[in-house]
Amino acid sequence: MQVGFEEQKLARVNKPELGHTKGVGYKFLKEFKMEAGDLEVGSTITADTFSEGDTVVISSTSKGHGFSGVVKRHGFHGGPRSHGQKHSEREAGSIGGGGRAGGRVAKGMRMAGRMGNDRVTIKNLKVLKINAATGEMIISGAIPGAPGALVEILSM
Repeated sequence: MQVGFEEQKLARVNKPELGHTKGVGYKFLKEFKMEAGDLEVGSTITADTFSEGDTVVISSTSKGHGFSGVVKRHGFHGGPRSHGQKHSEREAGSIGGGGRAGGRVAKGMRMAGRMGNDRVTIKNLKVLKINAATGEMIISGAIPGAPGALVEILSM
C-alpha cells in the first residue's frame, strides 16, 4: 500500500511520479508492506482509523546531534579535573596498546563522530486518546524525532 502526504506543486514532481499518482503530486510518498483492506485509491486516512487502547509501532528519524564527542555520544566520564590534567576533561583516553589488537586501534572502538539522525522504531506503544476533530493522537512512551518531524504509525 502506498500513502501520500502533503500535496506538492505539480512543477516540483517528476513525470513518472505524476503518472503513478494519477496527476496529484505529494511531498512524501511512502510504501508499506500490508494489505489495503477496505481502503480504496484516493481515500483519506485519519486519526480515527486507530482506536483508544490500540498497540502501535512508531518509526521516525531521530534527532540529529551532529559531530559529538565521546562523553555525549557514548557516555564516557572523561579524565580527572585535577592532578596536572590541563585539557583532557572530556577526552576519550587511551585507545590502542599492546593488547589483543597488537598496537592498532581495534574495530568497533567507540570514538567521537556523527550522532543521531538515524531511523528509530519503537514497538508496543499504547494509544491513550484520540481527538478526531483536530486529528491528534495521544500515545504513551517516547516518540523518536525532533518536534515537527514526520512520524509513521502502524497498528500491530
